[in-house]
Amino acid sequence: MPHPNQLISLLHLASPALPIGGFSYSQGLEAAIDSGFVTDAETAEVWIRDNLLHVQAHAEAPLWILLHRCWQSSDHAGVAAWNEWFHVSRETAELRLETEQMGWSLARLIAQMGWGDEGLRAALLAQSPVCLPTAFTAACVALGVDAREGLTAYCFSWLENQVAAALKTVPLGQVAGQRILYRLYPALQEAVAEAARRADSDPPMLSTFSPMLGVLSARHETQYSRLFRS
Repeated sequence: MPHPNQLISLLHLASPALPIGGFSYSQGLEAAIDSGFVTDAETAEVWIRDNLLHVQAHAEAPLWILLHRCWQSSDHAGVAAWNEWFHVSRETAELRLETEQMGWSLARLIAQMGWGDEGLRAALLAQSPVCLPTAFTAACVALGVDAREGLTAYCFSWLENQVAAALKTVPLGQVAGQRILYRLYPALQEAVAEAARRADSDPPMLSTFSPMLGVLSARHETQYSRLFRS
């Protein structure tokens, strides 16, 4: 049985009003625009879809499911291991700082809100650093959100933030951004399904191979003019 407040909790966690600073990051999109790979609504949609299906779905999303399972079973050693794995998989300083800052902000919010039991909150705050997927999965377990629905909300939040970054930087109009969001519904569902398949394999199939994103993220660190922190 789904938790009776699952939908409300999902809306809360996926809201851009959640005070963890997601609006300040573009995850390489700003560098892709500066380098000429993204120039309009069509190329922005291609960039976001490719990252959703071939970056998020291959590593961060299946890892999210594994972390959710660890929190559900109170496997705090497993949480620590996957949290460390994700942190060392970040290829650039900006990507590491992004997950550290957002993860710390969400972990602090969980503590302040009193979500979950004392053991969960203590285990979360014991992570140093705490990565965003680790904190988000902890919040989902604390609020009674199941893995599939929680991951969908997590990926939609990422997707919405990418579109918001494109609106500011390409730039795009509001309607163009909404069209991109709507057209990427099937890709979002596909990414969640692929993540589940990878998490369920033995051993889990996680791949961080994304050389273009790594190069662009590294370039962004010294980009002359920028709006975003990544």
